[in-house]
Amino acid sequence: MKFNVPSKDFYNFVSAVSKVINSKNTIAVLNNFLFTLDGDQLTIKASDTENSLVGRMTVFEAEGSGSVCIDARLLVELLKEMPDQGITFEIDDDTFEVKISYASGSYNTLAINGQEYPVPLREEEANVMAFTAPSEQVIKGMEATLFAVGSDELRPQMMGVLWDVKADGIIFVATDTRKLVKYVNRLAAPGVEGSFILPLKSASVLRTVFAREEEIKVTVTPKRATFESPSFVFDCVLIKGAFPDYNRVIPANNPLVVTVDRLGLLNAVKRVGVFGDGGAGLVKFIITPGKIELNAQDNNMGKSGRETVPCDYEGKAITIGFGGPYIIEIFSSLPSAEVVMKLSDPSRPAVCLPAEESETSQTIILLMPMNII
Repeated sequence: MKFNVPSKDFYNFVSAVSKVINSKNTIAVLNNFLFTLDGDQLTIKASDTENSLVGRMTVFEAEGSGSVCIDARLLVELLKEMPDQGITFEIDDDTFEVKISYASGSYNTLAINGQEYPVPLREEEANVMAFTAPSEQVIKGMEATLFAVGSDELRPQMMGVLWDVKADGIIFVATDTRKLVKYVNRLAAPGVEGSFILPLKSASVLRTVFAREEEIKVTVTPKRATFESPSFVFDCVLIKGAFPDYNRVIPANNPLVVTVDRLGLLNAVKRVGVFGDGGAGLVKFIITPGKIELNAQDNNMGKSGRETVPCDYEGKAITIGFGGPYIIEIFSSLPSAEVVMKLSDPSRPAVCLPAEESETSQTIILLMPMNII
């Protein structure tokens, strides 16, 4: 088996596929890529037993066919340092010796028979939902919500991103109980309805690998989801259970409306937070017409910080506490130059919105306040 590929294109390809491989695998062969050559089409597969990612690319000067397993880490690290030029893979079908060569060097390693790579058993499932979406719609959904995914194993339904698919668009939701993100994107209409919870790792792989694709075909069964483009096929296990009713927890009426420069407040919170309690990260917001005063302190260490940020606000004075790290996450994720914060009282959640959005998207972020002592 033999083929030639451009080194940098191949590096980008295998690096993307490697995202699904765990740092530690109970099955040793899963530390490898499964290479399969058929004519001038090379497929590379990686798996962690529950999820699998297959990449497809065209190679040159192809000879023979077959499948072998090649150490993924070794290959990615080699290609990362390889100069940008054509490289040739020669694989002995009997001994599984692999020779990787280019104009000024060659490398040798051993592969494993491709038949040793595990083939998962798949049960046929009914209730299939299928639709096609532009990659931009999917990637923006992941980027808007991933930072809010929970990590509490006692609440497994919150350890992923909810896809609430509607006929006219997709609603992406994530929450860790302290914050909640609802991102609606109507760039394209799926034409079907249903919902599923995509695990954090799967959502991260999807965001990274499919970013340069144009369209993604999504096929969903009660247990699994498959995302397919011309270059990649990603199959993953879904999270079981029901996601919390996100619409019920979003306040319908927060009458106190503050508009503030996003970067101005973000950078001020970063500075003030340095002088606060490193554990709780409490930052006190004293909001009065025209300004927000930020206060943080750590009495045990004898340090405190204070800064004032201008804002557009004409309501009554209100003092409310937020976790500095949460404010930083939220204001870093919002795309607009200004952010609107809607409040009611110090014990009720704040609603954060971008001041400007496109006609096809809507972002709502809910943030629970902290008690002020």
